[in-house]
Amino acid sequence: MTAGLAGAMAEARRDGDAAPPAGPVLAGRAGHYREWTPSAALRPHFGCAWSHAVPQGPPLPIAVVPDGCVDLLWQDGRLAVAGPDVTAARPTLRPGSILLGLRFRPGAAAPWLGPPMSEIVGRSVDLADLWGPRAHALSTRLQDVPAPAAQAALLDALLATLAPAVEAPDGEAAAIFAALRRHAPGPKLAGLADRLDCSERTLRRRSREHFGYGPKTLDRILRFQGFLALARRVPASGLAGLAADAGYADQAHLAREVRALCGMTAAALLAQLGA
Repeated sequence: MTAGLAGAMAEARRDGDAAPPAGPVLAGRAGHYREWTPSAALRPHFGCAWSHAVPQGPPLPIAVVPDGCVDLLWQDGRLAVAGPDVTAARPTLRPGSILLGLRFRPGAAAPWLGPPMSEIVGRSVDLADLWGPRAHALSTRLQDVPAPAAQAALLDALLATLAPAVEAPDGEAAAIFAALRRHAPGPKLAGLADRLDCSERTLRRRSREHFGYGPKTLDRILRFQGFLALARRVPASGLAGLAADAGYADQAHLAREVRALCGMTAAALLAQLGA
């Protein structure tokens, strides 16, 4: 992990010499993004840890597209929570900075954070607003460690000491996410409440509590994520074929959803994924 972060910082500095592209840039295409597996104590709660080395030079218009997830962030000396998004977030990233994060597993964020995720949709919230003095204590410890790799290791270790007291992720939320995430075309919402042995009202409530929005919105976002995954694997495929494979009614349906969820045209998004 240490070598990966150091390499990302060096590559990000070199990228600062390149001419910035026109229009918003997908977050993973601006600078260098890395993921790794968190420690064993955190794996039931967090799907991955990550770093994002922002390139030097003038600020870029960044687009962080919705993915149905919640992240805990260490950015510019601040612990924060990136709530679930419905449209692309446009954060301000300081050139040359290193962001560190841990991504909650489906159903895991609410037990750690307290409020239902519907209260932080589309927001970046100071962890201190949710945890109070405990978050300030964690931030102070992290500020005493200057190197990003060491900060990442310390953040993991500090959270690992808290994990035994945190309730396990909600299994029903994980089942909702898994059912809607499958990339195969066709209806996924029909009969979901019956398959989970709950009422439609309970399904909507649980979805809002753990993902910030109802299952229909979550389905749209995860279908979009399925399209992104397909486009990365088979970048030469045309939009019509990708739309069908991802479960859209047609290419026009895909184009509308891409524009609504990330503010780009489908062609511009595909060009970035293939770069």
